[in-house]
Amino acid sequence: MKQSEINFKKLWKIVTKNKVRINSHIHGPEHWARVERNGLYICEKNGADKEIIKLFALFHDSMRLNDGRDIEHGLRGAEYAKSLLNKEYELAEDKFELLYYACQYHSIRRPTEDKTIGTCWDADRLDLRRVGIKPDEKYLYSDAAKIVAREQKWNELNTFKVTFPLTSFFKKWWNL
Repeated sequence: MKQSEINFKKLWKIVTKNKVRINSHIHGPEHWARVERNGLYICEKNGADKEIIKLFALFHDSMRLNDGRDIEHGLRGAEYAKSLLNKEYELAEDKFELLYYACQYHSIRRPTEDKTIGTCWDADRLDLRRVGIKPDEKYLYSDAAKIVAREQKWNELNTFKVTFPLTSFFKKWWNL
């Protein structure tokens, strides 16, 4: 299946209208858009699966109940992605397994050898600056993410356009 077969803008509208998710500037749609941007940057360097990265960005925090401790939010996000599979988007089974795993375990430190899963997790961690935390490269998987964190090359992330819309406030804040 080609990446273009998923209508990401339609999927964005469906997920953002979900009444269960929190309406948060910390874990909400603004964050998802930056995770997508970060992931696409890393993909250019390591060849990870862009389709999964974009889906991860959308679903990983989509079922959070709060901005605090919400241990099961990753699993709920993975299950939400599963509930829309073959209804609102299609994805090969092996790719969906990667997406599900990446969402389920993104906030739990687990080892992975899979570059796409590692890229998903790095894309999320590179956005820790939104809460005043500088990402530590020892918790990152990809060389590209480690270089960004170590050398503070945050502006390089801004070279990637996102599918998901950012508000003007965050565009200004992130120099987009």
